Amino acid sequence: MTAATNSSATITLKFFASVREAVGVSEEALALPEGVATVGAVRALLIARGGAWAEALAPTRALRMAFNHVMCEAATSVAGGGEVAFFPPVTGG
Repeated sequence: MTAATNSSATITLKFFASVREAVGVSEEALALPEGVATVGAVRALLIARGGAWAEALAPTRALRMAFNHVMCEAATSVAGGGEVAFFPPVTGG
């Protein structure tokens, strides 16, 4: 995947379950700033918003992440037009 390299690249963010409840939105468009080229960097950018964002997406919280509907790690590159999703791990029983 090609990394986004300019602010004209826009991605869609999706938030599910307790993450959605904490931040108060299920989806938003985000123009990628210079230097934000990975899923982890997107998460850090959102954490920098502070408040509920920092709490819901804190690095110490177990969260699953996906890019374009594929589970991924923080180092996964993002590209304009893509979708990044954040959600808590699913448990069964």
